[in-house]
Amino acid sequence: MRVHWRHAACLCAVLAFSALVPSSSHAQLLGELGDSFDFWDSFAGEDAILDVGGWAQFGRHGHSNGLFNSHPHNYNLHQGWLYVDKAASTEEHLIGFGGRMDLMYGVDAADTQAFGGLGWDTGWNHGDYGWAMPQLYGEMAIGNFSTKVGHFFTLIGYEVVTAPDNFFYSHAMTMYNSEPFTHTGVLTSYAMGDIATIYGGWTLGWDTGFESLNAGSSYLGGIGLNITDDIVFTYMCTAGNFGDRSGGNGGYSHSILLDMSITEKLNYIVQSDMLRVAATSENNIGLNQYLLYSLSDRVGAGLRMEWWQGDDVTGYDYGGRSAAPTDDTSYYAVTAGLNYKPHANITMRPEIRWNWSPALDFDEAVFGMDWYLTF
Repeated sequence: MRVHWRHAACLCAVLAFSALVPSSSHAQLLGELGDSFDFWDSFAGEDAILDVGGWAQFGRHGHSNGLFNSHPHNYNLHQGWLYVDKAASTEEHLIGFGGRMDLMYGVDAADTQAFGGLGWDTGWNHGDYGWAMPQLYGEMAIGNFSTKVGHFFTLIGYEVVTAPDNFFYSHAMTMYNSEPFTHTGVLTSYAMGDIATIYGGWTLGWDTGFESLNAGSSYLGGIGLNITDDIVFTYMCTAGNFGDRSGGNGGYSHSILLDMSITEKLNYIVQSDMLRVAATSENNIGLNQYLLYSLSDRVGAGLRMEWWQGDDVTGYDYGGRSAAPTDDTSYYAVTAGLNYKPHANITMRPEIRWNWSPALDFDEAVFGMDWYLTF
């Protein structure tokens, strides 16, 4: 890896910011955040049956690495998002009914649509922009059991499609190359008090709408375990015919996650993904580590370190240089970034990311920044 002095200087500047000692002159920058504004609550009241909200995410980045951020040197509307949600609550009745719909517009639509299937939202594009409906499901809850039926986000992985639920602007290689984003099917969960939650269900495969492709039929499930108040372990997997991703044959994938609160302000996450599809010889694995530090309600600093081992099926093309047909090409990335909230509804996320692969004799630094407004 060739790391130039200016790259190292940028990283030092980002990390040094997290070491600043706040003074009275920094009170506004690092002080208390205050309450966020909820448009729907102000309109319908806090006791409304439905919860309606969303966000608008804008960003710009230097290079395309094929991991969502595929439109460099432009100011992009990544996600114009609207959701309507009704919780399936059992507080007042034995059985609770609910559901959710998510609709988004932006350059992230092509990666959020049900591209692994037929129909649904895969044709809702015009140029770089498009529409996607990544969730549309009904839900029923009885006691500690809850069942979703419809189109919903995956359980696999740590990072997610929805911008406000990630620390970094860019995404991990495992998230894009080794994980599904959505499923269509049935998913049941059972909460064992505060100890664990067990998941199990059936889907039409990976990233499908309401029509099966290649007779997709697979299992989705796992367990989330609260080892202590500060340590959470998660194992989630898919197994069976993934549809388009497995060519109509069998496959297996899992994501293993350990989330630890080291202190009240410092959080460490380690995650590993594995994907195996025997019929197509797809065989990749990855390991991610996150170190997240909260300086205040307004400012947070983070570091992400990645290793992903690819194959000749997944077709990951890094920086315009394709790997030779082999199953042992390793890719690496380190990302340093900040989260700053000038207002409770606004978050700014500058970051610098290094990508490199010794096998390709390749390295690059990518600066990016986005900001999103929730409502």
